[in-house]
Amino acid sequence: MLLSNRNHLNLSYTQNLEDYHLSLAFDGQDTGFYIDIGAGHPVADSVSFWFYLRGWQGIVVEPQESLAALHRRIRPRDTVVCEVVGRSHGIANFYEVDPFHGLSTTIKVNASNASALGARYKKLQVPSTTVTELCERYNVEVIDFLKIDVEGAEADVLKGTNFDRFRPKIIVSEAVAPITGEPIWPTWERELLEQGYEFILFDSLNRFYVATEQRDIAARLPTERAPWGSAIHMYEIGRAPENIHHPDHAIARDLEKGLWASLPELHPELIANLLLRGRLGYRPNADEAALLAHSLNTDAFRAALGRIACSYDGGQISPEKS
Repeated sequence: MLLSNRNHLNLSYTQNLEDYHLSLAFDGQDTGFYIDIGAGHPVADSVSFWFYLRGWQGIVVEPQESLAALHRRIRPRDTVVCEVVGRSHGIANFYEVDPFHGLSTTIKVNASNASALGARYKKLQVPSTTVTELCERYNVEVIDFLKIDVEGAEADVLKGTNFDRFRPKIIVSEAVAPITGEPIWPTWERELLEQGYEFILFDSLNRFYVATEQRDIAARLPTERAPWGSAIHMYEIGRAPENIHHPDHAIARDLEKGLWASLPELHPELIANLLLRGRLGYRPNADEAALLAHSLNTDAFRAALGRIACSYDGGQISPEKS
């Protein structure tokens, strides 16, 4: 078996049990539709991945091209939009933070504050749209939940949503400033309440609101954060090859062995890319990979690949097996 039944663990992928709390509100609902604004990584810290695994689908919006591409590969049922969502349609300044992509934002000061963590950022210009325009573009009728995590620009997203036409049953929005943790919900909460939403839960990071007409959902959503041990957290299972309790441990070990055995057959630029990602911790650009690939064209490096591979490709027979 390539995949384990342990993939169906009660595993939370989020920072703060956001997916678990939402699962309580939608208990018994087999399928549904979400809009995930500021989707980030398709798995790690994803609020919607819990639901995707259980058959849901939706629109995920992520303006960072590498993450949007990863979404398309891992979550093909979702509609992936590589744009910024705000209060208007057009072009927006976007500050991409490296390597902490989760801190990328349209607010320059918030990106600048990430430098305290050793991050760097670059300014990009990307297409901008609104929640209303997205719903019109993709003929959205029912939104079970709208999740907003845009590093301080949540007010812009809410401003660009016509709640008379498109009414998410639940809105979960990051409600504190990145890095500082200062409350920012007072800048947008009043208008949301006036649109017919009721505040239910603050989990110390996000605030959850339910449309007033969704009384059953409001009754199921907890008013206080669930105990931390209510679900298994991603950080608890660690890296798949290293932890035998990880649901994907077996397939990761097989892939690991297969990679080592295949090293001499891989394209030099792929090897350079792997080395740089392991060494630097972020995705290198094509020029960096090409430059390193050229420098690795030596007898010594080819010998290193051969020595690594021979323990896995059948070339080396240990004394006890001879």
